[in-house]
Amino acid sequence: MFEDNETDRGQVGIGTLIVFIAMVLVAAIAAGVLVNTAGFLQATAEDAGQESVDKVTNRLDVVSSHGLVNDTGSSKAVDSLNLTVRLAAGSGAVSLEDTTIKYVSDTTARNLVYNDETDSSGETLQNVTQSADGFSGGLNSTEYTAYSLDDADDSSFPVLNGQADRFEIVINTSVVEQNGAGLSTGDSVELDITSRSGGSTQVIFTMPQQLAGQTDNDPVPL
Repeated sequence: MFEDNETDRGQVGIGTLIVFIAMVLVAAIAAGVLVNTAGFLQATAEDAGQESVDKVTNRLDVVSSHGLVNDTGSSKAVDSLNLTVRLAAGSGAVSLEDTTIKYVSDTTARNLVYNDETDSSGETLQNVTQSADGFSGGLNSTEYTAYSLDDADDSSFPVLNGQADRFEIVINTSVVEQNGAGLSTGDSVELDITSRSGGSTQVIFTMPQQLAGQTDNDPVPL
């Protein structure tokens, strides 16, 4: 007896199977490439974002500043700029060894780097907490120095690693200007203090109009 079977049937040959497997492999490879590319782009975006944040936050704030008078007898000028600095709000640790200062006056433009200067007795400035006069003997025209005013853990200098740390940056203008005197009354100087991550702080000083009555190494507000 003949049985009528109307059920649809399919048959897969070896060629069709090979094509199917090839399509699966291609799709898997494409998916892997897309996942890797997405991961790379995400990591790049995170790095760029972190660098942007560091440029804004990882920098120094200037808390206060003063100059020291250079009385040559015939004239008076300001030959030392003293800046008390701290970490900006939200900033990570900042090392002075990786911090540059762009110095621009009416006659001079220089990039200054940190030099751990010593005083006349050979004591390093990191151990000196008194006045900063006389600390210029070993500096050249492209260097500044600093000493610790308040280091919370007494061991991090020249790295500011806490909001309580206070260091004093010292720039000898007579050395930077190479004129033996410094900045005269009315002269202006612009300083861009830039950390390793690119965070920058700009300050502009104008030398006091009246230096009469001031003697050598007297402090004057800036």
